[in-house]
Amino acid sequence: MENDHDHPHVEVLRAASKGDDMNIQTGEPERTLTHAEAAEALALLRHWAGQVSEEEVAALDPLVSRLVPGRELSNYPALARAYPEEFEVDETYKASMPDLQNGPSSLIKGAKRAIQHVGISNFRLPIRFHRRDGDDLTLETSVTGTVSLEAEKKGINMSRIMRTFYKHAEKTFSFEVIDAALDAYKTDLESFDARIMMRTSFPMKVDSLRSGLSGYQYYDIALELIEADGVRKKIVHLDYVYSSTCPCSLELSEHARQFRGQLATPHSQRSVARVSVEMAQDADILWFEDLIDMCRAAVPTETQVMVKREDEQAFAELNAANPIFVEDAARLFAETFQADKRITDYRVIASHQESLHSHDAVSVLTEGSTFDAESLDPRLFATLFHVG
Repeated sequence: MENDHDHPHVEVLRAASKGDDMNIQTGEPERTLTHAEAAEALALLRHWAGQVSEEEVAALDPLVSRLVPGRELSNYPALARAYPEEFEVDETYKASMPDLQNGPSSLIKGAKRAIQHVGISNFRLPIRFHRRDGDDLTLETSVTGTVSLEAEKKGINMSRIMRTFYKHAEKTFSFEVIDAALDAYKTDLESFDARIMMRTSFPMKVDSLRSGLSGYQYYDIALELIEADGVRKKIVHLDYVYSSTCPCSLELSEHARQFRGQLATPHSQRSVARVSVEMAQDADILWFEDLIDMCRAAVPTETQVMVKREDEQAFAELNAANPIFVEDAARLFAETFQADKRITDYRVIASHQESLHSHDAVSVLTEGSTFDAESLDPRLFATLFHVG
């Protein structure tokens, strides 16, 4: 028959249950314990823990309480549940707070690779913009701010990007002010590359074609400032919405009228061109209104705001006078941009969302290395959709 000396762990527990004051040196057992022996030890441990105070349990091991039914959380500290409105943070307390994003490289998960862009997107605030006529306009603006991250750095403090931008938010925004914000980004976040993009909906009053009415057209516009490898580039993006009448459909409709006396109409559709232009260094200001006027000059069939019958007839005539395929649209915009010395590299992405087909006709034309890319975002053309 086995005795207690065959189970040294039982002797230890019994000694503890008797309150013996002893310094127990635990170590690896000489042999692997059986399931029955472990169950016996657990039962004895629970019996002992149920008879002594919580302090005695904690002195042995706080985790023992979790083995006792009904006392799983008995050793959990009593935490305050009321919000401490009077609590103030001093420098000592701040220094004690953990900061995992600025932790050592040993905390990096995954490949220790540099990240080209990391930051925040779509934080919004009101920003003042200059207009060509000299007035300022305050618009709700969506800001994206990113910086590069070196391979040996764990991460960045995202809130610093917002704080840095807010330092300049009260100023009237131009590329010069965004320059200052970008400099602050690089200093505050110790980064070598950085990018700021501000996106807004810019209103511009547009006259009707014949009725003398006018209304506001809204243009999705973005300013982007990029610094990479010590080179800083200023870019303006614009979504220009227009009507495109298919030249082939127009000629076939006229053929039906001429040869068969058959009424026919060419198909036209709402179309979107996303144009992006890089401003030349030290060039004159390229106003938002300038870029819009350039697009109108290239493709004059812009969708209308205020329309009476005479305007609708005029729009039909304007479309008939300017039928274009999507290839034509890309080249017409390119021709206009090439003629302006304020513009260096540019990109035109055009989408004609056809009423004839259940798919769209698209084209991409780029000039220069800034926008040159072999691969496109798989959902790029799906974003060229104007909802009014």
